[in-house]
Amino acid sequence: MRAQSSAIDRIGIAVNTPRTPEQGPPADRRSGTLQAALGVTAFSLTFPATAWGLEGFGPWSLVAVRSVLAAVIAGSCLLALRVPVPARRHWAGLAVVAAGVVLGFPLLTTLALQTSTTAHAAVVVGLLPLTTALLSALRTGARPSRTFWGAALAGAAAVIVFTVQQSGGALSSADAYLFGALLICAAGYTEGGRLARTMPGWQVIGWALVLCLPLSVPGALVALSYEPVHLSAHGVAGLLWVAAGSQFLGLVVWYRGMAAIGIPKASQLQLAQPLLTLVWSVLLLGEQLTPAAPLTAAAVLICIALTQRARG
Repeated sequence: MRAQSSAIDRIGIAVNTPRTPEQGPPADRRSGTLQAALGVTAFSLTFPATAWGLEGFGPWSLVAVRSVLAAVIAGSCLLALRVPVPARRHWAGLAVVAAGVVLGFPLLTTLALQTSTTAHAAVVVGLLPLTTALLSALRTGARPSRTFWGAALAGAAAVIVFTVQQSGGALSSADAYLFGALLICAAGYTEGGRLARTMPGWQVIGWALVLCLPLSVPGALVALSYEPVHLSAHGVAGLLWVAAGSQFLGLVVWYRGMAAIGIPKASQLQLAQPLLTLVWSVLLLGEQLTPAAPLTAAAVLICIALTQRARG
């Protein structure tokens, strides 16, 4: 068992220590911030990749197949490293992660993106950091400072104004899906960040994906039998990214980052995610950006800096 732990340490997925983020050395906090930022970058590609995936797959097929593929990747890693099954006390939390991050958020946002642009859908991502921080305070007893909350609210407001302006200020029928996705994903992030303090973040999402297999496998078979599939380069690339990048690798570094620097602070890094998503939307989907983009980006970066310096 000691040899196995050493091997895991060498490949960068060592077990996180249970100490609080404030007690960790500065190097660990910097590493945690970098990993959380990498997770945000991976997530910022999710909506454009989903739009690509919808070119070749129906919404239910896309969500179910991405979950199965991600579970195969995660399960292979768990088997190769002979990771023991989590203790019974962790399964309730893993179920919350599975419901929120593996199934709920992908399904609701995919359904929304059938009628909504990626810019409009980015409203959800803009609100997600604040919602995650609120749920974290309720779930873990965290009490961030007034400076933290003020910067978080300002950053969320800036993102909301920008993304609503990008979508023309109109509400669509997809809003119910988007706000539902916001709440359920925040719950999954909060619970996953809490679990990542006692087990490696990659194992948190790995076991959550495996837990969903009894639903995702038959769901994929049924969905593929009812929804037509039109294979294309965009469709396949979008599916592969949301499965491997967004659903597994991005969540691995994201949960590790949250465990290192704390859930509220890590969640505020996601304030940059809508702007990154809009950049990818221009490059990959041909959408247009307004001159307000750089101003909003500057405001968001200032808010991120303030939340990272604020002490709860």
